[in-house]
Amino acid sequence: MSPLTIFLAKLLGLYCIILAAAMTARKASAVAAVRALVANPPLLLLTEVLGLAGGLAMVLGHNVWSGGALAVVVTIIGWVMTIRGAVLLVLSPEAVEKLFAALRYEKLFYFYMGGTLVLGLYLSIAGFAA
Repeated sequence: MSPLTIFLAKLLGLYCIILAAAMTARKASAVAAVRALVANPPLLLLTEVLGLAGGLAMVLGHNVWSGGALAVVVTIIGWVMTIRGAVLLVLSPEAVEKLFAALRYEKLFYFYMGGTLVLGLYLSIAGFAA
């Protein structure tokens, strides 16, 4: 397994674990922050641009579709980040608000954070065990 795969797995894994734990501990603040971000088009644009840049960096640096599940999962995360950033950039702010409402973020908050935590645990365990 490549050193880059291991590094990205550790980085993304720890990031997901810390993010899920912090946001779960402060649910009201986290939901309010995401709601405020969606309602603020200039800040949302900046976030979309940075998300796209991060996704592109991962895709360009780690576009590995073989070599085990960990390598593929890291690659898929990069592609998801890239596609999400690009899609959010082309959507109007009103469409992003509708998408946010459709995802029912506040109601399904613990589901989203649980998924983030599970992903983080997998990436961390696999990355540190490699």
